[in-house]
This record gives sequence, structure tokens and C-alpha cells, in this order.
Amino acid sequence: VQLQASGGGLVQAGGSLRLSCAASGINFSLHTFGWYRQAPGKQRGLVGSIASGGSTYYVGSVKGRFTISRDNARNTVYLQTNSLKPEDTAVYYCAAGTVIGGTDYWGQGTQVTVSS
Repeated sequence: VQLQASGGGLVQAGGSLRLSCAASGINFSLHTFGWYRQAPGKQRGLVGSIASGGSTYYVGSVKGRFTISRDNARNTVYLQTNSLKPEDTAVYYCAAGTVIGGTDYWGQGTQVTVSS
């Protein structure tokens, strides 16, 4: 099983990035996926998730700015980040599980840095 996260980078406040998480070795359509982030000196925390049926959940700090989607044909999950703020700076990880909130598998992380 491999989850390959990509799409991070350096962006100015107010900008956007689209992160991707390409999965292999799992039955993609049956899994739920979560995006997490870890800022320096802080614990890793949930950003949002998408269930196998497509329903989504977001934490309050990103609601209305971030959107999670999935493409079952491409075995890829996306995190569209808009109106980025410096406090969004973190390493972003994707995780896959067979139940909502499950984290059976982790990707390697992609760095997002938002400058003020």
C-alpha cells in the first residue's frame, strides 16, 4: 500500500494550492480518506475527511476555505486549499482507512508554507 502526497509549496497569504494523494495497493473506492496537518511544535491534527460515498467533514478552522474531493477512477484524493493563511503552514498528510476516521495507511506528507 502506498499513499503519495504532492502539491505542496510556498504561497502568499490569500493564495491557493491543490494537494493530491495518489493511492495504490488498496481498494480505493471502499476507503475513507483524511487529510491531516502538523505544524512545527504541534501535534498532527485532522483537517477534513471524505467517506467512500463522498460525504465530507471539515474542522472549523478550514471550513469554507478547503475542499476535499476524490476521483475513484484515478485513485486520487484532493485537498483544494483557498484563502490560505500563515497559520495554515504545516506538513500535510493523507491517510486511508476502512472506517470513517480510520488511519490504516499514511502518506509521506507534503509541505505547505504560507507567507504573510
